[in-house]
Amino acid sequence: MRPDEPAAILAPHPYAPAPYRVVARHAETPDTTTLVLRPVAGGAGPAVAPGQFNMVYAFGLGEVAVSVSGHDVPAGEIVHTVRSVGKISRSIGAARPGEVLGIRGPYGTGWPMAEAAGRDVLVVGGGLGLAPLRPVILELLRRRADFGRVEIIVGARTPSDLLYTGELARWRAREDLRVQVTVDSAGRDWYGDVGVVTRRLPDARFDPAKTVVFACGPEIMMRKTAEALAGLGLPESAIFLSMERNMKCAFAQCGHCQFGAAFICREGPVLSYARLRPMLAVREL
Repeated sequence: MRPDEPAAILAPHPYAPAPYRVVARHAETPDTTTLVLRPVAGGAGPAVAPGQFNMVYAFGLGEVAVSVSGHDVPAGEIVHTVRSVGKISRSIGAARPGEVLGIRGPYGTGWPMAEAAGRDVLVVGGGLGLAPLRPVILELLRRRADFGRVEIIVGARTPSDLLYTGELARWRAREDLRVQVTVDSAGRDWYGDVGVVTRRLPDARFDPAKTVVFACGPEIMMRKTAEALAGLGLPESAIFLSMERNMKCAFAQCGHCQFGAAFICREGPVLSYARLRPMLAVREL
């Protein structure tokens, strides 16, 4: 095929973002925003598995990796929860309905939902780590009869840092799952649990022999959680962590997301603790 033939000219470049329009925006916390985006060209867009991520592009600035927090297949809408920590993420988080962002993806591995079928499921989310776990929870609720007991533990620094507070309240009101919410510190107006998420693990109700764990949050939180769960008898191969490393290209070319011998953008972000444990034990890796 010659370069000037129409098919060659119109073929999308793998690095080219597709335009998505912001159709809804919700401020979760003072520095974290949830955006609902829809393809400008219409259609359902690419299929997304819970746990995958997109490269989200702010025109004129650049792109950042953001986990998918929800995906409506018929409408083609995709949900991203973004924390403003730099000029690109601040620009993305400030986008208003009607504005257009670029989406490239999805990339990476997803949560092993098929492996969890018929088993108890424990979901542990710390801080912004609840965002990539939200699709897991929605899938568990959509197919509730396919799973055993479902236990969810959510942690944040303070009550004002909690994400999806409306959904959390609805999840806690359900009788077919159990939700624990804890914060590191709080004022007198907080009547819930105080402490790190690992303090809630002994109170979780699950059978270690038939449980799958999905956890995401700061790396130290995930390491401590995995260590505690292994100490409670869970196999390391049944504990899955999402490694939100510094991803730049999403093609395992730039090396920014390399973790030991693994490229997180290609082989992760979801990996088993059995594979991650030797690397998590190395300081400064």
